[in-house]
Amino acid sequence: MRMLLVEDETKVSELVARALRAERYAVDVAVDGPSGWEMAEAFNYDLIIVDLMLPGFGGGELLRRIRRKDQQVPILILTARDATAEKVANFEAGADDYLTKPFAFAELMMRVKALLRRGPVTRASVLRVADLEVDRLSQQVRRAGRKIELTPKEYALLEYLATNPGRVLSRTMIIEHVWDQSFEGLTNIVDVYVRHLRSKMDDPFPVKLIRTVRGVGYGLGESPEA
Repeated sequence: MRMLLVEDETKVSELVARALRAERYAVDVAVDGPSGWEMAEAFNYDLIIVDLMLPGFGGGELLRRIRRKDQQVPILILTARDATAEKVANFEAGADDYLTKPFAFAELMMRVKALLRRGPVTRASVLRVADLEVDRLSQQVRRAGRKIELTPKEYALLEYLATNPGRVLSRTMIIEHVWDQSFEGLTNIVDVYVRHLRSKMDDPFPVKLIRTVRGVGYGLGESPEA
């Protein structure tokens, strides 16, 4: 999953991003309203975390802009202010949850996971494709009941494919979703990780689930071409 964190306090931003990455999420970071809006326009995020007090323009304005673009993405507001009237105003503008600073990282992760569970159908806690099961809460993967051990990036790639069963995803789409903005490699890294995935979750089984569409990208699902 890929998330956007918009926070101008460097220490808070670094700690939150580190905590999220430790949970296998790809995280992009913006430090002001305009850059946060630019990134929210450019990419489709699974969750956006926004601080209210931002340079350029505030988190409230960023929240309203994001909601005009996307009604589905969960948005968590961070703020040092806890006035009830302000909370109500931001919920009415489209916020999904509200966390007051200072906060415990355990509470942050609890709220992040709760927001992901409450999202659209494609955010279901367990994704199933044929005999493959991807549990998004425990981040465990099983095929035909057999547990499959994956690295964090292998898991993130598989989860993205499983969230879009039957759909062909281009290498660029995969890079943008699975790797955060700090990744500056070539799209052939996707091919490398697909090979790793195939060796673990396709090669030991008679039915192959990962499909290659030449010149386009990859998909997940049973197919005569798989």
